[in-house]
Amino acid sequence: MEKEIQMSTKYDPKSVEQKRYQFWLDHELFRPSGDQTKPAYSIILPPPNVTGMLHMGHALDFTLQDVLIRMKRMQGYDTLWLPGMDHAGIATQAKVEAKLREEGISRHDLGREAFVEKTWEWKDLYSKTIREQWSKMGFSMDYSRERFTLDEGLSQAVRKVFVDMFNKGLIYRGKRIINWDPAQRTALSDVEVIHKEIKGALHHMRYQLKDGSGYIQVATTRPETMLGDTAVAVHPEDERYQDMIGKMLILPITGREIPVIADEYVDQEFGTGAVKITPAHDPNDFEMGLRHDLPQIVVMDESGTMNELAGKYQGMDRFACRKQLSKDLQEAGIMVGIEEHIHSVGHSERSDAVVEPYLSTQWFVKMKPLAERAIQLQQSEDKVTFVPDRFEHQYVRWIENIHDWCISRQLWWGHRIPVWYCDSCGEMTVTYEDPTQCQSCKCTDIRQDDDVLDTWFSSALWPFSTMGWPEQTEDVKRYFPNSVLVTGHDILYPWVARMIFTALEFTDQKPFQDVLIHGLVRDANGVKMSKSLGNGVDPLEVIEQYGADAMRFMVSTGSTPGQDLRFRIERVEQARNFINKIWNASRFVLMNLGDFQVQDIDLSGNLGTADKWILTRLQETISQVTGYLESYQLNEAGRALYEFVWDDFCDWYIELAKLHLYGDDEGAKKTAQSVLCYVLDQILRLMHPMIPFVTEEIWQQIPHEGQSIVTAKWPEERAELRFPEAKEEIALLIEVIRNVRNIRAEANVALSKMIELIIRPSDESTEKLLLQGEAFIRHFCKTEELTISTTAQTPEKTMSAVVTGAEIFIPLAGLIDIDQEIDRLKKELTTLNSEVDRVRKKLSNQGFVSKAPDHVVEEEKRKEKDYLEKREKVEVRLSELQQ
Repeated sequence: MEKEIQMSTKYDPKSVEQKRYQFWLDHELFRPSGDQTKPAYSIILPPPNVTGMLHMGHALDFTLQDVLIRMKRMQGYDTLWLPGMDHAGIATQAKVEAKLREEGISRHDLGREAFVEKTWEWKDLYSKTIREQWSKMGFSMDYSRERFTLDEGLSQAVRKVFVDMFNKGLIYRGKRIINWDPAQRTALSDVEVIHKEIKGALHHMRYQLKDGSGYIQVATTRPETMLGDTAVAVHPEDERYQDMIGKMLILPITGREIPVIADEYVDQEFGTGAVKITPAHDPNDFEMGLRHDLPQIVVMDESGTMNELAGKYQGMDRFACRKQLSKDLQEAGIMVGIEEHIHSVGHSERSDAVVEPYLSTQWFVKMKPLAERAIQLQQSEDKVTFVPDRFEHQYVRWIENIHDWCISRQLWWGHRIPVWYCDSCGEMTVTYEDPTQCQSCKCTDIRQDDDVLDTWFSSALWPFSTMGWPEQTEDVKRYFPNSVLVTGHDILYPWVARMIFTALEFTDQKPFQDVLIHGLVRDANGVKMSKSLGNGVDPLEVIEQYGADAMRFMVSTGSTPGQDLRFRIERVEQARNFINKIWNASRFVLMNLGDFQVQDIDLSGNLGTADKWILTRLQETISQVTGYLESYQLNEAGRALYEFVWDDFCDWYIELAKLHLYGDDEGAKKTAQSVLCYVLDQILRLMHPMIPFVTEEIWQQIPHEGQSIVTAKWPEERAELRFPEAKEEIALLIEVIRNVRNIRAEANVALSKMIELIIRPSDESTEKLLLQGEAFIRHFCKTEELTISTTAQTPEKTMSAVVTGAEIFIPLAGLIDIDQEIDRLKKELTTLNSEVDRVRKKLSNQGFVSKAPDHVVEEEKRKEKDYLEKREKVEVRLSELQQ
């Protein structure tokens, strides 16, 4: 009854994915329905930087979003998934400057305007590449609404926010110690600094009192900054220094006089209880300097080179100065000692340069008032829900201790700060529109601030600026606040927190209902992927080899909320195999449907036990998968689907259905066709959010209604299709069949060889269930004799197994040569004993355990467990045969 179908014998992603994606775009299936009677559901894509190609971290992040949006679309929501990209100020400018250096020119050779034009060309090139990657991964975004953080609409939103915050007193310009990147020559915010443990040195020095009455010993890891010292501080209650407070010290090398001051900030229990104060090069010293009206001496320039105030060290790199100064201090007898010191040192997130605390005039946002509203929100019933909830505690702790945010950057690529200075009267103009004259003196000799805003300033408006705010557009009214934000834990502070702050300040609403936090993608050994380590994986290369669906299924099911994902190519292969399993099962169903149409599906007829069982398992799976997806447990949803599709449907129901498909009972055949068609349709719908390409390809070929599976209705549980008794019966039959097959394998009896099978149920109810399934047992166990009875006797020379409510016996007489099998098993036992001894000896060797990589040790432990399990089975079989 099999018929020819259009499906190839093997699934080929390359022949399917591009045409299916184009089909979706041609029919505008990713755009919101606009149906106001439907509930709205929106996700705003965390914008990737236009600095290059997308990586596996993007693949994970965006796939999770696509799974959610596709499910909600199928559930009947009016869905919007709005894409966009970030101009990524520092990162993009660094890339373009590097490209220019290859051409032998710098941005200064070009000038600001020409350099910005070059950067737009870069953006256009890489934004096109990113869109191509989105399409190859199958993301169902509404491209008609795509935004860019530097486009005209978002620029207006950024300017409005800056001006309004300035007018409210939330933005100010001031001289502060900031994080300075000497390589990029720009300020950094705290969250753009990566702290690394490095080996440094603690330098101990003596500063002599001017009156010759003694000295004070201080220590520093940055001796080059001593050239900018303006005091030494001690605790006011430290008895060691009471007679020194107020006296003057002679600063070594420079000969400059500096005072001994008293400040409660000093920890008298730490070190000597005295600290050198360099207000221009340390944030804590800066605050102390303000309290004591100390001079602020900057001894290096923006490139980290010592300046004219560094005396004879002028022109030296800061680290070269450190080395030379240390040598000079030792020769002068001022250096008491130098000791190795492991300490945390800030590095620029983008350039990896050691960050310099640097006194500079910058623009800042007062964060405390904004944080107060965010804290109040989390104390209300309408709070933002974090998944997992532990990230809420981290978020709240951070905003409770937040510092002012340095938002100015010394770059050319970005949102130029909307501030103009008048050289005539010295006044400053902050305005929404570019002014033509000074607002104070009306002079036209005005110039705009050279700096641009931190990239995160524009990204902080992303949930509502992308929808047309500050205008009250239909999109703002309909899709804001967003339903969920999906992002990594590494940008919880720089982005998530700031989006909440700005949304509360400018819309009086939280920006999103939920925040789903995922981890980083690491390599198979748990190491963070990076270009420098060469352990990164290009998602497009994975797609080229295995197809987009395989990659998507691997990342979506391998990710637990909040936890890092280890990328293993074996798991992509398993996903590919699973997809092929679905494909082959679908081919079988199609070949056995004949002229069956979707209207022919009838589940109200005379359903057999196997039909009732698979329909029951389907209802359970629908309930589980829907619940897991709605609670963001995509890994559990994938596991439930895998088990149902592979084990229940493919391995069991299809085999059970063959009895009716190839039988003579036309009614039973029609029922099997109905169930196969219906269950396959529901499987494809459930699987679609994770593996959209293959499910669309199959769905278009099976009997169906509707244009595309993209907009097909999400499966809903049907109580009338639950049959608990059938589930119990089939579960018992499967357990019996599996155990019989296991016994055959253990005894080396071919599956095709007919056997005698004796089943002894423990009670009459179990006996009844087994007798009802007698035809299945005979068919799948290949029995020439079958006994099912509570009074069955135990035969001699048998292999047995225990299942729920029954014992299974297979007499071995006539099946195998028992003596020969005993000899074989004894040899196998000897080999296993040898392997157990070898691996245990290895694991008891502390040298091996302490020096070998963790994954190597774990592999040996796995081997030990495997050998022990095999040895136990061999011993049991020997015992049975030698009775």
